Amino acid sequence: MEHGNDTRPHPTGAYPSGTGTVVHDRGWTEDARTSARCAGALFALLLCVDWTAGSLTWWRGGLWLLLALLLLLVLFPVRVSAGPGWLATRRLYRTRRVRTDLLTAVRPLDGVTRRLVLRDALGNRVEIDPEVLIRNPELWYRLDEGARGSEAAGTLLCGAPALHRLARRVDRETALGVFRASGLE
Repeated sequence: MEHGNDTRPHPTGAYPSGTGTVVHDRGWTEDARTSARCAGALFALLLCVDWTAGSLTWWRGGLWLLLALLLLLVLFPVRVSAGPGWLATRRLYRTRRVRTDLLTAVRPLDGVTRRLVLRDALGNRVEIDPEVLIRNPELWYRLDEGARGSEAAGTLLCGAPALHRLARRVDRETALGVFRASGLE
C-alpha cells in the first residue's frame, strides 16, 4: 500500500509489466499435496490412537485437528513465480516481490535449510530456497536475466559471486538432467 509520504525511490516504476510470460514453480502443487497428506496422516493417526485408548472426546479431536493444521502451516510450501524483471514468493497470506533488474544484494543463508535473500533498490526483500531455482530452470533464467542487468547497471553491490556459484550449479544440474533424459548418463 502506497502512502502520500512514501519517500522510497521508484527509479523505473513499481514493477515492470510487459508481454513476457510468468513462470511458476512446477513442483509446488506436489509439495502442497505432500504437506496436506502429512497433516492428514498425523490427524488420522492421533484420532486412531486416542480412539483405541478409549479416550477420544470432541475436545481432544479438536485439539488433534488444531495440531494437524499447525503442521500444515509449517510444511506448506512457498509459491515462487517470476516474470520479466521481477520475482515473487507467495505464502498463505502474504506475497513478497522483488525487482530483479534493480537488485542491490544477494546473500546466501546457511542454516537448517539454505536460503537465498534478494534485496532490491526499492527496499523489497525476498527469501527463496535455491533448490526451487535448480528444479525450475525457467525461474532461474528470469532471475539470472534481471541479475545480469543489475550487475551491468552497477546496482548489484553485494552477492554477485553467490549468484555465479548458483549459476554453475543450475547449469550442472540441467546438463545432468538432459543426459539422463537422453540416456547418456
